[in-house]
Order: sequence, then structure tokens, then C-alpha cells
Amino acid sequence: MQKIKSLMARQGLKSPQESMADLSPVENLRIPSKEELRELREQPIDPQAEQEIIDSIEEVYFSNDSFDMVQHELEKLPPELNLQELEDYRDKLKRQQAAVSKKVADLILEKQPAYVKELERVTALQTNLQLAAVICTNARRQLSVSKEGFTEASLGLLANQRRRQLLTGLLKSLRTIKTLQRTDVRLSEMLEEEDYPGAIQLCLECQKAASTFKHYSCISELNSKLQDTLEQIEEQLDVALSKTCKHFDVSHYTKVQLAYTLLGKTQTAMDQLHMHFTQAIHNTVFQVVLGYVELCAGNADTKFQKMQYKDLCTHITLDSYIPCLTDLCKALWEVMLSYHRTMQWHEEHDKQETTPTPDDAAAAESDELMVDRSYVKKKLEHGLTRIWQDVQLKVKAYILGTDMSNFKYDDFIVVLDVISRLMQVGEEFCGSKSEVLQESIKRQSVNYFKNYHRARLEELRMFLENETWELCPVKSNFNIAQLHEFKFMGQCRSPSVSPNRQAASSTSPPQEELSLFQQYLQGGNPFEMHTEHKEEETEDVLASNGYESDELEKSVYQDYDSDSDVPEELKQDYVDEQTGDAPLKSVSRETIRSKKKSDYNLNKTNAPILTNTTLNVIRLVGKYMQMMNILKPIAFDVIHCVSQLFDYYLYAVYTFFGRNDMYESSGLGLISSRLRTTLNRIQESLIDMETVGENAGVHGPAEDRKEKVPSPHLSQLVVLTNGGTLYGLAQRVVATESLVFLAEQFESLQSHLDTMMPAAKKPFLQQFYSQTVSTASELRKPIYWIVAAKAIDYEQMLLLMAGVKWDIREIMSQHNVYVDVLLKEFEQFNKRLGDVSRHVRIPLPVSNVLWEHCIRLANRTLVEGYANVKKCSNEGRALMQLDFQQFLMKLEKLTDLRPIPDKEFVETYIKAYYLTENDMEQFIKNHREYSMKQLANLVNVCLGSHINKKARQKLLAAIDDIDRPKR
Repeated sequence: MQKIKSLMARQGLKSPQESMADLSPVENLRIPSKEELRELREQPIDPQAEQEIIDSIEEVYFSNDSFDMVQHELEKLPPELNLQELEDYRDKLKRQQAAVSKKVADLILEKQPAYVKELERVTALQTNLQLAAVICTNARRQLSVSKEGFTEASLGLLANQRRRQLLTGLLKSLRTIKTLQRTDVRLSEMLEEEDYPGAIQLCLECQKAASTFKHYSCISELNSKLQDTLEQIEEQLDVALSKTCKHFDVSHYTKVQLAYTLLGKTQTAMDQLHMHFTQAIHNTVFQVVLGYVELCAGNADTKFQKMQYKDLCTHITLDSYIPCLTDLCKALWEVMLSYHRTMQWHEEHDKQETTPTPDDAAAAESDELMVDRSYVKKKLEHGLTRIWQDVQLKVKAYILGTDMSNFKYDDFIVVLDVISRLMQVGEEFCGSKSEVLQESIKRQSVNYFKNYHRARLEELRMFLENETWELCPVKSNFNIAQLHEFKFMGQCRSPSVSPNRQAASSTSPPQEELSLFQQYLQGGNPFEMHTEHKEEETEDVLASNGYESDELEKSVYQDYDSDSDVPEELKQDYVDEQTGDAPLKSVSRETIRSKKKSDYNLNKTNAPILTNTTLNVIRLVGKYMQMMNILKPIAFDVIHCVSQLFDYYLYAVYTFFGRNDMYESSGLGLISSRLRTTLNRIQESLIDMETVGENAGVHGPAEDRKEKVPSPHLSQLVVLTNGGTLYGLAQRVVATESLVFLAEQFESLQSHLDTMMPAAKKPFLQQFYSQTVSTASELRKPIYWIVAAKAIDYEQMLLLMAGVKWDIREIMSQHNVYVDVLLKEFEQFNKRLGDVSRHVRIPLPVSNVLWEHCIRLANRTLVEGYANVKKCSNEGRALMQLDFQQFLMKLEKLTDLRPIPDKEFVETYIKAYYLTENDMEQFIKNHREYSMKQLANLVNVCLGSHINKKARQKLLAAIDDIDRPKR
């Protein structure tokens, strides 16, 4: 390094710093001499060797200029010096120095052109800097002059402008703060206008603005005031939310929901809404029931207000029960309709707000919105069942709070109708089967129906005991569907649908049926119909009999209604169903009788034969079925009671007109085993036989007797012993044929009853029809047999036959007198039958049964008369055949009945006289329809002609051995 410096000194070169200090624009650069360069080039030129020498230099020599090389080398000397080593080391250092010097010289020579060029640029820069210094000096002098003339005034203006801007911002802030201070007034106005979203929006903006000016001390108080205002808004918002539970308004609810959305409390709002609905149900029913209880109590006693709802329901009077129930259901309907409309609002609102999300921020907001919607939807769906359960429990408490066993039938039907409509509402509301309501109304219905049925049976017994069995004139096309009790059958509806609704819908053309919520969405109430005045239903079922006007005829013939529980009304024969008044009996009875006698055309029609009692039973059946149709769970109990009505009517007809001890002795088999079994069953299960005896109440449990009815007694006004009336044939026909008509109506109702009957109980219904209803026509035989047995004087015929001589010896061409007498009896019977038919139409089956009975009795009397003969010849037998043929010939002109009953019975007996011994024995074995006396007489009469005594003994023994059961 020192060598380099010395080299540079010799060449007159300076360091760059020194050159810059001494540089002048005119100074020339000095170039090394040729000798110096040659000296340097004379050094070893092997670059690799030169580089190795340079690399062998210690690194410490390259550290910095303050390095003391001499000191370094001296310190390296060993303690013991060796001259040779020192000289070698010195030569090494010289070689290293020479290599470095040569390397430096090469670099200087290599960079010299660039150095010269850069030096020229530096010189030019120096010149430019000097010029710039002159310009700056001139500028400073000019600026000094400008400062004095312009800058100070301008800067003063700028400072004032800045101060003005600051003061303007301060004024704006102060005005904002003033506006914030007055916000509570505007918020109050908006709350009065029910602009909850605007109020909340304003309050939130105020809070945001207040946070901007929080550095002002007055804002801290304003923040707390705004928070209190926001809480107040939430409270009023909750009150507004509760109002939607009773009267839903779309705009009102939209404002409330928007307000909760601004607050970010959509889910909280839904929780609160369900609490309000629950509270609304409780408050509504309590206020309705409390209003009626206080109204009926007639005083302002506050004790009712402190009662529990369940206890309050027990204070409802019978008169106010139905209006209160109707108002209760109306109020509950409003609550459920509001809930339904709330769900509808949310469904429509969700559809409207379903839009695509353009960015991530909107997507995140949309996800949060979907969560809220999902929560609201689940909450609303769950709330359906919960709210309906609350409604059921409230109505159940009301239903069970009153004993309905003493209600009138129409009132109870209204209750069932209202509850049925309410159950339909529940099914449409949440798909519920309303088990709570069904169970409660079933309990009341069973209790009511037992008492009602008991009263109706007693009423039926009273009607039967006062029934004179006169014809109730109805039109020839009379059908039970014409009675208003059976109107519900013309409307194909499910049991859960109320009759009133079906009656309204039946007049409209067939179309898709709207739900109740769709029908009454815009207004009205499905329970309003129960408070309206129902149009009186008229029935055009009575026949016109020459009355001056239809109104008079209808007022006379209009039958009684068994709905009322007032005994005086139950005793009336006819009650006008439009006015409820009973016409004078004397007028109606006498008029009816006179018109019946004069108007024979009535009997030419095929009008049904029935009595007022029959019509009453049919009406009862209709009412029972209506109750059963509305309330299916008690269907079996109702059908069982319906069967008892028919059983009691059948038993009464049998007891009045068909019971006779002569049945068994007749041998005609008048009562079939099925009919006998049915009568015995009715007597054991329904008839209280102990009330007749002296020790009534001693036998049988009280509960069993409570279910039974005393046996009815025939009215004293009905005379069955007068031969002129054929022993009450008119009354017998009316009674028997009214029973047959009743059975036909039951047959027509079987399919409907079968659909209502529970599957497990259907065998009972089938058994009732097969063993009871179908036996009604079988009562004709025993009832009309009594008339047939008394209408003809069979004893006189036996006496006349006993006076005839049968052991004649010549063939007679003239029949005996007893035949003419018997035929006259039949002619008289036919005439009297015609007289009866002028009052009561005698159906063909009835006339056939009467003629069959009379002819059978006459033929059996003939056989009995022939069996009383002691002696008889072949000519006598021929006379018997002549008499019988004459009887048949004349008889066939009197009746259209074919074939003649028991014709073979007489002919076979007469011809048996000609049988041989063997044939006679076979005849005895095969013909057990003859009595032992008749067979024995046949054998005795034949003795001597073609049967000897030995054969006679044999045949009589055969007769004794054979046990002949009577037919």
C-alpha cells in the first residue's frame, strides 16, 4: 500500500478527495510515464503465479489503513532469530509487495479512461453548482422582497379560513347534538302513529350519531336516554305484537316484524308471539265466561273475577250455556284465525324475499336470514299443536263444567253441532283428531243420552197407552226423508261436519270444498250460524182430506214433537211445529172421523199405514241417528237404544193385539220359534215385569230395573170385543201394519247404521235385523188369527154338522144346510171386511192372512165335524165330498186367495175312509197333522165296512204308540 502511495506520489497523482478539493476547471490530468509502466511490466507476468502470491498474503493486511505492518511483522519474529530464515521471509514479503504493486498498476492503467471521463463530468457538475448558487442567491433576494409585500397578508387569510371551517364543523355538530336532544319528541310521535320500524331506525341512527360525538360530555347522558327509549320502544312493540293474537292486521304485523328485524330479534319475537297467543286464549275464554256468569248472577260481585276458569265454568246457567259456548268458540276462532294468518304471512314473506346473493357479505347475511326463517317456521309449526291443545283444554273444562243431562234435545244437538264444528276447525288447523274434545263430549253425550232415552221410553209407553190406533193420514209418497229429523241423511257428509254447514253447502253447485279458514279468511265466523234464527222447517207429508185450506189441514194433522220435556206437551196428540201450539182436540178428532167416513178415495191409495206413535218413533230414530252421526264414539250406545225403541213398539203391539192363550191349542203354529225367542228376549231385557206385582223392588238390582220399562197397557178407548167392528180389526190393522211399516223404514236405514257402527259391534246390528226387525211381519198371524177365530161361528157349524145323518144308503145331489150357513158367515165376514176398509185401507197381505186364517179354521172345523161322526156309509162320505166341493166353489167367488189353504187337509181326511187296513196304518204314520181323536174316529167309523175288530185294535194301538207333536 505504501508502495502504491509512493508510486502515486512520484506520478504526481492525488487521491480523489484531494483531487476534488484542488480541482479547477482548467487543470490537466497527469499520465504515468513510460518508464514507470515498463518497470511495472517487468514484474512476473504469470497471472496464476501472481494470483497465488496475492492469495498467500495474510488477510490482516487487507483490514484497514490503521494497521501497523511493522509492528505486526516484529511480533511474529521468533524468540531466536535465524538470519537465513529472516532473509527468506524478507524476500517473500518483497515478492508479495511486488505482486500487489503490479496488480494495482494494472488496475490503474485499466480504469484510467473511465477516470478521466468521470473527472470531466465532475468538473461540469462543479460549474453547474456554481451557477445554481448564483440563482439561489438571486431568488432569496427576490423572496425577501415578496414576503414583505404579499405573504403575510395571504397567510392571515388562510388562517382565518381554516378557523371558519373549524367553527362551521363545530356548529354542525352542535346542531346535530341539538337534534339528538329533541329526538325523543319525534320518537313519541312515531310510536303514537305505530311507526315502529321508523322509530327504531331513528333511534339506532341517533345512537350511531351519538357514538360519533362521544367526545362531548353532554353525549354520555344522551346515550343512556336513547337506550331507555329503545327499551321503551321494545315494550310497546311487544304490546303491539300481542294485539295481533286476536285481530290480525297485515300492515300492522308487517310493521312489527320489520321492527324486530331491525332490532335483530326475529327469534325472540316469535317466542314472545307464542306466549301472547297462549295468554290470549286464557284471557279470552275467561272474559267470555266471566261476562255470562256476572250477567246471570245479576250483581257486580267481584268474587267471580278471582275464581279459576275451571270453577267459573260451573256457574254457567242452562239458559246461557249455548250462547256462552258459541261466543267462546267465536273468540277462540278469532285467535286461531289470527295464528293461521300469521303463518300465511310468513310463508308469503319468505317467498318474496328469496333472492340470489351476489357477494360474500350478502351471502353471510342470507345464511343468517335462512337460520331465522327456519327457526320461525319450526316454531310456528310446533305452535299449531300447542295452541290447539290449549283450546281443547279450555273447551273441555267448559263442557264438563255443566251437567247436560237435563238439556232439551235441540239444545244438546246444538252443543254437539258447535263442538263438531270446533273439531273440524282443529282438524283443518293442525290435522288433530281432537281426542280431548271427543272424550269430553262423549262423556256428556253418554250421560245425556241415557237420561234422554229413558225419558223417551217412558214417553213412548205413555203414547202407546193413550194411543187409540187410528190412522194418521199421510200422503201416498210419504218417506222418512221428508221428515226434518232425517234431512241430514240427504247430505253426504262426514260425522265431523256440522249439519248446518252441510245444509248451507248442499244448495250450492258441486265444487271443490273450501276449508273453513279459506271461507272466513276475510270476515265472518263459522260459529255465527248458531246464534242466528233458524228458518222453520215445514213438512209436506200429511194427506189432504177436504179441508178448507192447507194451513187448517196442516194445523190439524201436524204431529207432535217429542223434543220437549214438558209433560203437558207430550200428552198432546198434535203440535204445530211452526207455532208450537196444539189445536183443539175436539175439532181435530171429529173432523178427522167425519172426513174419513165420507172420503173413500183415501182408501184407494197406497198411503202408508201408521199412527201418531209410529211417526213419533220414526222421529226419535231420526234424532238418535242425528246425534250418532255427529258423535261417532257413542254410535253403539245410540243404535242399541234405537233397537230398544223398535223392541218396545213390537212388544206393545204383540201385547195389545196378539197375546192369546188359544195359540197352543190351535195347532196352527202361529208364532215361529224365532218370534217367540225375540219376544222372550225383549221381555227379559227391556220389560220391567216386577212393577205389576205387589212385591215390586224386592227382586232384581235397582240398576237393572232402571234400564227397564214397565209393560204398556192398552187404552180403554180401544174396544176389541165388538163383533160389528170385527173385534177391532181397524185398530189391529193400523197397529200391525204400522209396525211392518216401521220395520221397512229400519230396513232402509240398515246400510246407514252399518256405516256408523264400530266394526266390533256390527254383529249386534246384524242380529237385531235378522232376529227382530225381520219378525215384524210374522206378528200378522197371531194378531189376525184372533179376528178370524171370532169372526166366524165355528161352534154353530159343529152343531149343525152333528145333526146331519151320514149313514145314508143313496147318493145325494143336494149339499147340507151347514154349508150354506158357513158360506153366509163368510159373506158376512167379507161385508164387514169391506166396511172396515172404508175407514182403514186393508193391504193385500193382511186380507190374505185374514182369509187364510178363516179358511184354515173352517176347514179344520169341517174335519173336526167329520171326526165327530159315529156312523158313516160310503154314500155319507160322498155327501161329505159334495158338501166340501160346494163350499170350495162358493168360497172361491168370495176370495182371490189361491190355493185354498188346507184344502188337502179336508180332502185327504175324507178319502182316508176308503183306505185298506195296511194303507190305513201307513196313513196314520204319515199324517200326524190330524189329532189322535180324528184318527181314532176314522178307524172306528171304518169298522164293519172294510176293517175288522182285530185290525181296529191294531190301528188304535198304533195311534197310541205314536207321539204326535202338534203343529
